[in-house]
Amino acid sequence: MTTYLPEQRESYDDITEKGDISPTARSFTDDKAPPLGVPVENRRPAGFWARWKDAPGRDPDSIATQPSVFDDPVTLEAYRPPPQYENTHRFDPAARWTWREEKRVVRKIDFRIMIWACLMFFALDLDRTNISQANTDNFLGDLNMTTDDFNLGNTLFRLSFLLAELPSQLISKRVGPDVWIPTQMICWSTIAFSQFWLRGRKTFLLTRFLLGFCEGGFIPDVVLYLSYFYTKNELPIRLAYFWVSNYVSHIFSAFLATGILRLRGVGGKAGWRYLFLLEGLLTLSVGLGSIVLMPPGPTQTKNKYFRPKGWFTEREEVIMVNRVLRDDPTKSDMHNREGLSPKRIYEALKDWRMWPLYCLGLVHMIPTGPPQIYLTLSLKNLGFTTTQANLLSIPSTVIGLLMLLFTAYLSEIIDSRVAATIILQFWALPLLIALYTFNKFTSQWVYFAVVTLITGFPYVHPIQVAWASRNSYSVRTRTISASCYNMFVQAGAIIYANIYRTDDKPLYKRGNRALIGVCCMNIVLYIGTFFFYRALNRSRDKKWRAWSKKEQQEYVETTKDVGNERLDFRFAY
Repeated sequence: MTTYLPEQRESYDDITEKGDISPTARSFTDDKAPPLGVPVENRRPAGFWARWKDAPGRDPDSIATQPSVFDDPVTLEAYRPPPQYENTHRFDPAARWTWREEKRVVRKIDFRIMIWACLMFFALDLDRTNISQANTDNFLGDLNMTTDDFNLGNTLFRLSFLLAELPSQLISKRVGPDVWIPTQMICWSTIAFSQFWLRGRKTFLLTRFLLGFCEGGFIPDVVLYLSYFYTKNELPIRLAYFWVSNYVSHIFSAFLATGILRLRGVGGKAGWRYLFLLEGLLTLSVGLGSIVLMPPGPTQTKNKYFRPKGWFTEREEVIMVNRVLRDDPTKSDMHNREGLSPKRIYEALKDWRMWPLYCLGLVHMIPTGPPQIYLTLSLKNLGFTTTQANLLSIPSTVIGLLMLLFTAYLSEIIDSRVAATIILQFWALPLLIALYTFNKFTSQWVYFAVVTLITGFPYVHPIQVAWASRNSYSVRTRTISASCYNMFVQAGAIIYANIYRTDDKPLYKRGNRALIGVCCMNIVLYIGTFFFYRALNRSRDKKWRAWSKKEQQEYVETTKDVGNERLDFRFAY
């Protein structure tokens, strides 16, 4: 039940109808707006655990509506959603709701939107990583290829993935992620199961390139889509669970491959051919399901063919729209079917404030990338059987999953992105040094233990994706920055896909020495990023506080600055 002061009861009842706020029924005035709730401390983790237990001392029936720019009549008009914004009809600066209502709505979003997003990512990872399981079934030998050919295939995959990032985002922004993402999935799954008919090096390289090109842009497309439903404090934790599906996919694929690869010889075919076929068809079914299960946005869940009644009530739509806009009013600056002009793309690309994050995207995974790519091959070279190699890859996945969740929650609890993400480098450095000291007499189980810990690294990529999204501070720049960040990540993958070379095997001494050097460099870069964003914030604080209240209001009303250019915006670090 909504809480409000006794003297406001009549005015509040006048502007609601059976609990559903009707923004068209009246215009906003301060004297009719019910009181706001107590501001929430930003360091409170917004993870799934907060859903099941209310914060100590918080009345679940008290007002949850948080203070925002919409509470001041001056800034209200400066940030009011434009008519073309698809959710404008649900915007209401006087809307108030309780913690109980908000928790119920968020739980419903998690169930309707988040779970399916995780399943889509699960399907993506099946098709892009099952080559690791194929390697345990004499994949390279069957196609008369070397590990250098394998490296080239991974390079082409990453390169095409990179090239497709920005075009994919532009298409998605024009037609909507609910249309483009299922289209992507159907295309790449068709290529994935077509690998059943691979004939040699040329067809391998061709399918890797096409697979990467069709998958490129999927992740930033989904991140942008999820930002329509979640606040900036909720998104990092959701993205952590989004990437959990990546790890679950690895575990599932390892067990599935253990069975499917036993089909080797059936019909005169290698087991890895059946692996590509069956997992590709599984992904195709998820892609077809996405056509039905991806609504365009919070207020567009009705579809006369698939969702005739919609998923949310009018009251729930009001809560969804207003809680997200109160958290980040810039999310209304573009329609979810509005494309980006070349000028906007250029302006987003030249945003030098985002460049430190792009640099981190390029290098942060390099220290752990090669050991991860070569994990199953390394296990086979140590003398383990196909089944053993697949099953022994699971412990690193479990460790990585747990570390992913740990760092994601840590970033919110301590409210520090740098502290949570630099952990990866400190984790990898001593292990890489140990790996470098190994020789041909080292026990296979010692090697297995160290490589398992390296490949079970804290996966901080989801935190950095949310970090880039948060520091963009507008849909216009967020669309481009998400693609740019992921392009740099793929460029980093191209680099580390070529660090371990055939002439350096089996211990890859030269490659491991390079990984140690990059890891040390990364630690310096993370520290530099911390001081970079702190200096920007302090400079803005100094200028903003030097202005009078009137000057600050004039700036809000008249400024042409957008996104993170605004002097009233502060960067996360």
